[in-house]
Amino acid sequence: MANDDIHPVAKGQSRGFSLDYAPAPESASVVSIADEYGLFIDGEFAEPESGELFATVSPATEERLSMVASGGVGDVDRAVGAARRAYDGVWGPMPGRERAKYLFRIARQLQERAREFAVLETLDGGKPIKESRDVDIPLAAAHFFYYAGWADKLEYAFPGRDVAPRGVAGQIIPWNFPMMMLAWKVAPALAAGNTVVLKPAETTPLTALLFARLLQDVGLPPGVVNIVTGAGPTGEALVDHPGVDKLAFTGSTAVGKRIQKVALARGVPVTLELGGKAAHIVFEDAAIDQAVEGVINGIYFNQGHVCCAGSRLLVQESIAESFVDRLKRRLATVRVGDPLDKNTDVGAINSSRQLARITELVEVGVAEGAELYQPDCGLPDRGFFFRPTILSHVEQTHRIAREEVFGPVLSVLTFRTPEEAVAKANNTPYGLSAGIWTEKGSKILWMADRLDAGIVWANTYNQFDPASPFGGYKESGFGREGGMHGLAPYLSAAPTGGRS
Repeated sequence: MANDDIHPVAKGQSRGFSLDYAPAPESASVVSIADEYGLFIDGEFAEPESGELFATVSPATEERLSMVASGGVGDVDRAVGAARRAYDGVWGPMPGRERAKYLFRIARQLQERAREFAVLETLDGGKPIKESRDVDIPLAAAHFFYYAGWADKLEYAFPGRDVAPRGVAGQIIPWNFPMMMLAWKVAPALAAGNTVVLKPAETTPLTALLFARLLQDVGLPPGVVNIVTGAGPTGEALVDHPGVDKLAFTGSTAVGKRIQKVALARGVPVTLELGGKAAHIVFEDAAIDQAVEGVINGIYFNQGHVCCAGSRLLVQESIAESFVDRLKRRLATVRVGDPLDKNTDVGAINSSRQLARITELVEVGVAEGAELYQPDCGLPDRGFFFRPTILSHVEQTHRIAREEVFGPVLSVLTFRTPEEAVAKANNTPYGLSAGIWTEKGSKILWMADRLDAGIVWANTYNQFDPASPFGGYKESGFGREGGMHGLAPYLSAAPTGGRS
């Protein structure tokens, strides 16, 4: 018998067999999206003073999902006022053990409604459903669980200090991880006894508004969390408001610098989690197959819309050619398409604006001399999609090696020695994260001690835990979110026996 007859499945042709994945779409029926959404102020949804609305669209289909209120200066003032009343009258004086109960209820509700939140996150943001389902929403719930545990133990977190909440926290979150960023900011703020005015990104407001419904369901006192939707001017109004006692921002470095200036002028404490251009360093003694998977996860997770994405691959020269060949073979198996399909690995780019920036930077990279590789995969006819990309033969001076692309684009550089790897990794204005792949523990420790990065992963990448602090150096911002360290920005502390 011929070999072709023994293994018809392997050929993917005989008897109708195919190695292609059949579509496995997640149903969107679990989500009910209103035609219009107002602002969430003082425990209720309210119309914006201006009456202005903006559309939020699905990046995968370009279809309008809903119309959302655009908050103005007066709306921010109402929200800050509601937060102040809740802080003075209810939340601030409330014992920590009682605040903990509310955070625990929020966490349990996120778990019970995880499918609803995951589908909505994918519809509004474009990320694959398996990431929303398995990463974003579980981690959001885990952060509320974690900080529920700290709410009545603040004196143990900061022994020898008298701690107190700061008051009203103004928080601005980005579009790449809407629910995770919400949890990273809201959970520690509430655990520490603050109240919140939150502005979600204008392209991904829907899960924050669903979260507002959840807060009503758990009976959170009115005004403790207020959500004001809108674009840049809404965020500016929140940053400029004199009634805000603490500012937290995650987003671009350029906007972060402007916020820092305003906060400094007003004497308001601020934490900034900004851009990144992480080095993903692979040594010749690494476990190569695992390193390939780590590099793929490090850059193509969430379409590369990750501030800590491993966007600069530094691979030791002796294995560079073979390693890049393996990456290309692996990239050819990555599935790009409908984010609601459970088989999809890379979903839609968040917006047409972001797609245009990614396209421009890749074109510039090729013009500067980089070698382009993209798998031969079909893209949907509608929506904002971009093929996963590898740019090899990249030089340190190329824009593609210096600027944050925030898309599924990997730049490949080489090095010969650990010293050269450190020099190239640190040759960036950013300092958020890095990854190291080697079988030698001593080399990991030597490298980690010299890398200018707030978080360094060893033989893994993109591992997050509520108990682990996250943040950067240089133009990647300052302050930490997560862990006990994430409580500190939301507390004022003085030595026991007196407050400065």
